Amino acid sequence: MKEIEVCAAVIIKENKFLLTQRGYGTYKDKWEFPGGKIEENETKEETIIREIKEELDTDILVDHYLCKVEYDYTTFYLKMNVFCASLKTNHLVFKEHESYKWVSFDELNDLDKIDLLPADRLVIPFLKEYLKANNLL
Repeated sequence: MKEIEVCAAVIIKENKFLLTQRGYGTYKDKWEFPGGKIEENETKEETIIREIKEELDTDILVDHYLCKVEYDYTTFYLKMNVFCASLKTNHLVFKEHESYKWVSFDELNDLDKIDLLPADRLVIPFLKEYLKANNLL
């Protein structure tokens, strides 16, 4: 089975989290934390900065490495490195996504209301611990 390693950003702004809706592929219309594949000779931090620039036309500050989650999809095995990040500006242009939304942790944690991709769902417990440890929850 094909193995893919990616990086994703939990972008935090005013105690809300940015979710993007996939605009193509098998998982079209599902929600996710934005990010993408690691390129050759690229660090994980460089990957997430580049991917956010390509997908959202904005710059981020990588604040904290959050976790690595793994999920066995039907056609590939995913390894996802997740970073907490903040926007350097409020400029966002969604180049690859159908839609986006800023959600509170309670909204994010209500998995019946957000059709979040399975690997992204695995990030929520790590995010909860991070928010508690930093007195943000």
